[in-house]
Amino acid sequence: MTESPRPLSEPWPNMDYDHSLNIVLVEPEIPGNTGTIGRMCVGLDLTLTLVEPLGYTLNDKQLRRAGLDYWPHLKWQTLPNLEALWSICDDPRRFYFYTTKTDRPYAAAQHRRGDFLIFGKETKGLPESLLAEHPERCFTIPMYGKIRSLNLALAAGVVAYDAVRQMSDDFQVQPWS
Repeated sequence: MTESPRPLSEPWPNMDYDHSLNIVLVEPEIPGNTGTIGRMCVGLDLTLTLVEPLGYTLNDKQLRRAGLDYWPHLKWQTLPNLEALWSICDDPRRFYFYTTKTDRPYAAAQHRRGDFLIFGKETKGLPESLLAEHPERCFTIPMYGKIRSLNLALAAGVVAYDAVRQMSDDFQVQPWS
């Protein structure tokens, strides 16, 4: 992979939400999770949006380690709050909220280009008020063992790969081409 001259702290210019799948992390707390999710986004050619406040700085060593040398190729940005996210896309049908507080499985979601897959902070998930406003847009990853939730990076990977599978004819074609 060739090194980009864009530094880690400089977001991607001209984000193209309509022709991609968009991962959103609301107030992420663990830099290693964000770095791992960023690496996956580069591999799938997805965008990553981080909604502040972040539980780390963008120069965090763990963030860089988890993202390896792929971070300069990541299409990403930070936003100051959820209101800024709503201003990017005013169609609530494009937002999918992932939570343990519903029984609708993630596989029931039907994704298309321009969708936003939204995940909450590691310790609390998404705000209850947000989930209550959009119950029909809430999805979960079923778990049968004795755990409360999956690691954020793992959950984002499960959902993102399934969404890309849906849009790529079972990975036969790249969905953004």
